[in-house]
Amino acid sequence: MALEYSTASVPGSEAPPFSLRGVDGKTYSTDSFLGQKGLLVVFMCNHCPYVIAIHERLSILARDYAARGIAVIGINSNDPLYKDADSFENMVVTAKEWNLPFPYVFDETQAVAKAYDAVCTPDPYLYENVNGKFLLRYRGRIDDSWQDESKVKRQELREAMETLASGRSDFDEKAIPSMGCSIKWKELTAAALERKKK
Repeated sequence: MALEYSTASVPGSEAPPFSLRGVDGKTYSTDSFLGQKGLLVVFMCNHCPYVIAIHERLSILARDYAARGIAVIGINSNDPLYKDADSFENMVVTAKEWNLPFPYVFDETQAVAKAYDAVCTPDPYLYENVNGKFLLRYRGRIDDSWQDESKVKRQELREAMETLASGRSDFDEKAIPSMGCSIKWKELTAAALERKKK
Protein backbone atom coordinates (compact mmCIF):
# COMPACT_ATOMS: atom_id res chain seq x y z
CA MET A 1 0.00 0.00 0.00
CA ALA A 2 1.66 3.22 -1.18
CA LEU A 3 0.50 6.29 0.74
CA GLU A 4 -0.14 9.33 -1.44
CA TYR A 5 -1.46 12.84 -0.88
CA SER A 6 -3.73 14.74 -3.25
CA THR A 7 -2.04 17.47 -5.25
CA ALA A 8 -2.99 21.14 -5.47
CA SER A 9 -5.67 22.13 -7.96
CA VAL A 10 -6.52 25.54 -9.35
CA PRO A 11 -9.63 26.97 -7.64
CA GLY A 12 -12.27 27.74 -10.24
CA SER A 13 -10.93 25.26 -12.79
CA GLU A 14 -13.60 23.45 -14.79
CA ALA A 15 -14.36 19.78 -14.22
CA PRO A 16 -13.07 17.63 -17.08
CA PRO A 17 -16.02 15.89 -18.77
CA PHE A 18 -16.58 12.18 -18.28
CA SER A 19 -19.01 9.48 -19.37
CA LEU A 20 -18.70 6.30 -17.36
CA ARG A 21 -20.65 3.11 -16.67
CA GLY A 22 -22.16 2.74 -13.22
CA VAL A 23 -22.77 -0.36 -11.15
CA ASP A 24 -26.50 0.16 -11.71
CA GLY A 25 -26.09 -0.32 -15.46
CA LYS A 26 -26.56 3.36 -16.25
CA THR A 27 -24.02 5.69 -17.83
CA TYR A 28 -23.23 8.91 -15.98
CA SER A 29 -21.60 12.03 -17.36
CA THR A 30 -21.01 15.55 -16.12
CA ASP A 31 -24.14 16.49 -18.07
CA SER A 32 -26.14 14.09 -15.89
CA PHE A 33 -25.80 16.59 -13.05
CA LEU A 34 -26.55 19.88 -14.80
CA GLY A 35 -29.72 20.24 -12.77
CA GLN A 36 -27.72 20.30 -9.54
CA LYS A 37 -26.21 23.22 -7.67
CA GLY A 38 -23.00 21.30 -7.15
CA LEU A 39 -21.20 18.02 -7.76
CA LEU A 40 -18.83 16.14 -5.49
CA VAL A 41 -16.55 13.84 -7.46
CA VAL A 42 -14.71 11.30 -5.31
CA PHE A 43 -12.05 8.97 -6.67
CA MET A 44 -12.37 5.84 -4.56
CA CYS A 45 -12.14 2.06 -4.76
CA ASN A 46 -13.25 -1.13 -3.01
CA HIS A 47 -10.19 -2.35 -1.13
CA CYS A 48 -8.34 0.73 0.15
CA PRO A 49 -8.40 0.91 3.98
CA TYR A 50 -8.69 4.70 3.80
CA VAL A 51 -11.87 4.42 1.72
CA ILE A 52 -13.23 1.60 3.86
CA ALA A 53 -12.76 3.84 6.90
CA ILE A 54 -14.68 6.81 5.47
CA HIS A 55 -17.31 5.34 3.15
CA GLU A 56 -20.09 5.72 5.74
CA ARG A 57 -19.14 9.36 6.33
CA LEU A 58 -19.20 9.93 2.58
CA SER A 59 -22.66 8.36 2.32
CA ILE A 60 -23.92 10.57 5.15
CA LEU A 61 -22.67 13.66 3.31
CA ALA A 62 -24.35 12.48 0.12
CA ARG A 63 -27.68 11.98 1.90
CA ASP A 64 -27.44 15.23 3.86
CA TYR A 65 -26.82 17.39 0.81
CA ALA A 66 -28.86 15.64 -1.88
CA ALA A 67 -31.94 17.67 -0.99
CA ARG A 68 -29.86 20.86 -1.04
CA GLY A 69 -28.74 20.38 -4.60
CA ILE A 70 -25.33 18.74 -4.31
CA ALA A 71 -24.90 15.41 -6.11
CA VAL A 72 -22.13 12.91 -5.38
CA ILE A 73 -20.45 10.42 -7.70
CA GLY A 74 -17.77 7.86 -6.86
CA ILE A 75 -15.22 6.93 -9.52
CA ASN A 76 -13.03 3.83 -9.35
CA SER A 77 -9.99 4.19 -11.62
CA ASN A 78 -7.88 1.35 -10.23
CA ASP A 79 -6.57 -1.30 -12.59
CA PRO A 80 -8.31 -4.56 -11.59
CA LEU A 81 -5.40 -6.54 -13.03
CA TYR A 82 -3.30 -5.03 -10.25
CA LYS A 83 -5.97 -5.63 -7.60
CA ASP A 84 -8.86 -7.93 -8.46
CA ALA A 85 -10.83 -6.52 -5.53
CA ASP A 86 -11.31 -3.36 -7.62
CA SER A 87 -12.95 -5.09 -10.59
CA PHE A 88 -16.29 -3.83 -11.87
CA GLU A 89 -17.96 -7.02 -10.61
CA ASN A 90 -16.62 -6.34 -7.13
CA MET A 91 -17.72 -2.71 -7.40
CA VAL A 92 -21.28 -3.97 -7.82
CA VAL A 93 -20.92 -6.09 -4.68
CA THR A 94 -19.28 -3.29 -2.70
CA ALA A 95 -21.93 -0.72 -3.66
CA LYS A 96 -24.61 -3.05 -2.29
CA GLU A 97 -22.68 -3.95 0.85
CA TRP A 98 -22.00 -0.29 1.63
CA ASN A 99 -25.47 0.80 0.54
CA LEU A 100 -23.97 3.66 -1.43
CA PRO A 101 -26.60 6.39 -2.03
CA PHE A 102 -24.77 7.79 -5.06
CA PRO A 103 -23.62 6.50 -8.47
CA TYR A 104 -20.43 4.42 -8.43
CA VAL A 105 -18.76 4.28 -11.84
CA PHE A 106 -15.75 2.61 -13.42
CA ASP A 107 -13.00 4.57 -15.16
CA GLU A 108 -11.71 1.55 -17.04
CA THR A 109 -9.22 3.40 -19.25
CA GLN A 110 -8.04 5.64 -16.38
CA ALA A 111 -8.39 8.63 -18.72
CA VAL A 112 -10.73 10.41 -16.33
CA ALA A 113 -8.40 10.05 -13.34
CA LYS A 114 -5.56 11.43 -15.44
CA ALA A 115 -7.68 14.34 -16.66
CA TYR A 116 -8.50 15.24 -13.06
CA ASP A 117 -4.92 14.62 -11.89
CA ALA A 118 -6.32 12.27 -9.27
CA VAL A 119 -3.67 10.73 -7.04
CA CYS A 120 -5.13 8.71 -4.21
CA THR A 121 -8.22 7.05 -2.81
CA PRO A 122 -10.15 8.89 -1.54
CA ASP A 123 -9.53 12.06 -3.58
CA PRO A 124 -12.56 14.40 -3.36
CA TYR A 125 -13.32 17.34 -5.69
CA LEU A 126 -16.25 19.66 -4.97
CA TYR A 127 -17.61 21.66 -7.91
CA GLU A 128 -20.16 24.45 -8.14
CA ASN A 129 -22.48 24.60 -11.12
CA VAL A 130 -22.07 28.08 -12.58
CA ASN A 131 -24.14 28.58 -15.71
CA GLY A 132 -23.77 24.94 -16.73
CA LYS A 133 -20.06 24.71 -15.94
CA PHE A 134 -18.77 22.83 -12.91
CA LEU A 135 -16.07 24.97 -11.29
CA LEU A 136 -13.77 23.65 -8.57
CA ARG A 137 -14.41 25.04 -5.10
CA TYR A 138 -12.68 22.51 -2.84
CA ARG A 139 -10.15 19.73 -3.16
CA GLY A 140 -8.82 18.32 0.07
CA ARG A 141 -9.41 15.89 2.88
CA ILE A 142 -12.82 14.85 4.19
CA ASP A 143 -12.01 15.53 7.82
CA ASP A 144 -9.12 15.60 10.27
CA SER A 145 -9.22 11.98 11.46
CA TRP A 146 -9.77 9.43 8.72
CA GLN A 147 -8.86 6.49 10.94
CA ASP A 148 -11.01 7.25 13.99
CA GLU A 149 -14.29 9.06 13.41
CA SER A 150 -14.72 9.63 17.16
CA LYS A 151 -11.66 11.89 17.09
CA VAL A 152 -12.87 14.13 14.26
CA LYS A 153 -12.76 17.79 15.28
CA ARG A 154 -13.10 19.44 11.88
CA GLN A 155 -15.08 18.26 8.86
CA GLU A 156 -13.56 20.28 6.05
CA LEU A 157 -15.49 18.68 3.21
CA ARG A 158 -18.80 19.20 5.01
CA GLU A 159 -17.83 22.82 5.61
CA ALA A 160 -17.18 23.27 1.89
CA MET A 161 -20.45 21.58 0.95
CA GLU A 162 -22.32 23.76 3.42
CA THR A 163 -20.70 26.87 1.94
CA LEU A 164 -21.79 25.83 -1.54
CA ALA A 165 -25.29 24.80 -0.49
CA SER A 166 -25.76 28.11 1.33
CA GLY A 167 -24.77 30.14 -1.71
CA ARG A 168 -21.70 31.60 -0.04
CA SER A 169 -18.26 32.03 -1.62
CA ASP A 170 -15.90 31.82 1.37
CA PHE A 171 -14.34 28.49 0.42
CA ASP A 172 -11.06 27.38 2.00
CA GLU A 173 -8.52 27.71 -0.81
CA LYS A 174 -5.73 26.37 1.42
CA ALA A 175 -7.24 22.96 1.95
CA ILE A 176 -5.19 20.21 3.58
CA PRO A 177 -4.57 17.43 1.03
CA SER A 178 -6.48 14.20 1.17
CA MET A 179 -4.47 11.08 1.84
CA GLY A 180 -4.90 7.46 0.88
CA CYS A 181 -3.69 4.57 -1.22
CA SER A 182 -2.15 5.46 -4.56
CA ILE A 183 -4.29 4.90 -7.62
CA LYS A 184 -3.26 1.60 -9.19
CA TRP A 185 -2.21 2.68 -12.67
CA LYS A 186 -2.01 0.26 -15.58
CA GLU A 187 1.65 1.23 -15.95
CA LEU A 188 2.29 -0.16 -12.46
CA THR A 189 0.63 -3.44 -13.42
CA ALA A 190 2.71 -3.73 -16.57
CA ALA A 191 5.89 -3.01 -14.63
CA ALA A 192 5.00 -5.56 -11.95
CA LEU A 193 4.27 -8.24 -14.53
CA GLU A 194 7.54 -7.49 -16.28
CA ARG A 195 9.46 -7.90 -13.00
CA LYS A 196 7.84 -11.31 -12.49
CA LYS A 197 9.14 -12.46 -15.85
CA LYS A 198 12.75 -11.72 -14.87
